[in-house]
Amino acid sequence: MKLAVVGTGYVGLVSGVCFSDLGNEVICVDKDPRKIDTLNRLESPIYEPGLKELIEKNYEENRLKFTTDLSLGVKNSDIIIIAVGTPPLPNGEANLEFIEQVAREIAEEMDSYKVVITKSTVPVGTNERIRDIIKGITSISFDVVSVPEFLREGSAVKDTFNPDRIIIGTESEKAKNILVELHKPLTENIIVTDIRSAEMIKYASNAFLATKISFINEIANICDKVGADVTKVAEGMGFDNRIGKAFLNAGIGYGGSCFPKDTNALVQIAGNANYDFKLLKAVIEVNQNQRFNVLEKLKSSMGSFSGKTVAIWGLAFKPNTDDVRDAPAFEVIDELIKGGATVKAFDPVAMENFKAQMNHPSIVWCNSGIDAAAGSDAICLLTEWNEFKEIDLNAVQGVMKTPVLIDGRNVYSKEQINLTEFKYKSIGRPELVEEKEIVTL
Repeated sequence: MKLAVVGTGYVGLVSGVCFSDLGNEVICVDKDPRKIDTLNRLESPIYEPGLKELIEKNYEENRLKFTTDLSLGVKNSDIIIIAVGTPPLPNGEANLEFIEQVAREIAEEMDSYKVVITKSTVPVGTNERIRDIIKGITSISFDVVSVPEFLREGSAVKDTFNPDRIIIGTESEKAKNILVELHKPLTENIIVTDIRSAEMIKYASNAFLATKISFINEIANICDKVGADVTKVAEGMGFDNRIGKAFLNAGIGYGGSCFPKDTNALVQIAGNANYDFKLLKAVIEVNQNQRFNVLEKLKSSMGSFSGKTVAIWGLAFKPNTDDVRDAPAFEVIDELIKGGATVKAFDPVAMENFKAQMNHPSIVWCNSGIDAAAGSDAICLLTEWNEFKEIDLNAVQGVMKTPVLIDGRNVYSKEQINLTEFKYKSIGRPELVEEKEIVTL
C-alpha cells in the first residue's frame, strides 16, 4: 500500500518506518526542514532502539522517503496518517491547532479517494471535526478513521511490530477493509468500533495505566511507614490475573509525553461534559507529590542541601529514550539548586535534550555515572538505565565524599547494597538493608 505520514515525532516516524519495513511505500512528511535533512542523511532525530537501522534499510530499498512537501505525500498515497503533536494548553486540554491545519492542507491537495487516519491522541469528537474540515474544502471522496497508537518510548519499534491490539474507529466498510488489510501482518487482535469509542479507548488506557502507577506508589509510601516491602507486595498482587504484573513498579512517578498530557486532557474532557473525574485528579496529584519523595529521603539522610554536592543519575523520563518531557529530574534538580546544592548530572543519551531546557550554573554535566559520583555527598538515581544497574557500587563508593544512595527506581538488591558501606534508601522497601552510619570517605 502507499502511505503518507504527516509528522515525524515518536509516533509518526516509528509508524512510517515500520510500515515501510512491512513492504509498503511510505512518504514521511514534516514541516521542519532540519528534521527532514537529518532523516535524508539516514540519521534519526530521536533515540529509539532499532529505529536507525530500519531507516537505513528501507530508505536504501526505496520504500521510504522523507520530504517537507505535503502535496507530494498526499498525491502519491492512498492512506494518510496524521501524527502531529497535540501539546497541552494551559488548562490541560489538547491543542488541536496543528491537527486542524494539517486537515486543511490535506484537503487542498487531495486528488482521489483517501483514507485519513488520525494517530495523534485527540479528544472525543475530533475526528468528526477533521471530517467536517476536509468536507468543507473538497468534494473528493474520503474517509476519516481513528487508529490510536499505544507505543512505549524506548520499545516503540518492538511495540509496533508486536501490538497487543489494533483499534480501528470507523463507520465506513471500505475504510475498515483497507485498514484491516494494512494491519493484518501485525496482529489478529483487530478491534473495529465507532470513532468516538476509539478516541476514548486511547485516553482510558493511558489513564488506567497511570492509575496503576500512582496506586503502587501510594502502597509504597504506606510500606515505608509499616515496614513492608513494596516489591514483594507488587509481586503478590501481580500473580492475580485480574490485576497483572505490568505497571506495578514503585518509584518516583510517571513522566514523558503521554501520561501527564493525556491524564490532564481526560480530566478536561470529563469537565467539559459536566463530570468531575475525582479518581483521575487524585492520580495526577499523587504522581506530582511522588517526585519529591526522593528529596525527603535525601534530606533525612544528609540534612540540609546547602553547600552539598548531589549526583543525579538519569535525566530521561525512562530508560532507552532521549525524551525528557515532564521528566522528574527537572523538579528534583530545581529543588536541590534552590536548597543551595551543586548538582552533578549524567544520562547516557538525554544530556543534550535536558541541557537545552535546564542549563543552570549550579549543574555540572558529567561524562559517566562514576564521574558524577566523584566528590559527591549523595547520589539520586532517577532513571533505571542498565549502565546504572550494572555499575560497580564499591568503585562508586570509593570516589564519593559520603556514601549516600537514594534509589528512586528500586534498582538495587539487598545483597548488592550490603556488600557496600552505602546508606541506602529506596521506595517502599524500608527494611531492605540494615541501618548504617554515614562515613565520610
